[in-house]
Amino acid sequence: MSDAFKDRLAQVAGGPVPKDLAHQGRGRPVSEPEHALAHAMMEIMGAGEHDFGAVAAALAARGIVAPISGRTDWDEALLEAELVAANASFDAAYSEHGYGA
Repeated sequence: MSDAFKDRLAQVAGGPVPKDLAHQGRGRPVSEPEHALAHAMMEIMGAGEHDFGAVAAALAARGIVAPISGRTDWDEALLEAELVAANASFDAAYSEHGYGA
């Protein structure tokens, strides 16, 4: 699966991005559901949609599985809860393991 973040960095940089630079702040690997969510959000928001309610509706229409809860009935509250939980998980992993996962 393509890494949307690393692909975007490479596009801006005009060439390949060193492996450590693209993910230096993760602290842990990204799960498949997290990867699918990130990819879908990059596509949705890249197409110009930035309203979280509309982003959530697009995620639901695509059947994207929420990484933390496992739900697919996205709404704005679920999107916020999932992003807050993911951020907390990455912060905890970074605190424990440092960068470069």
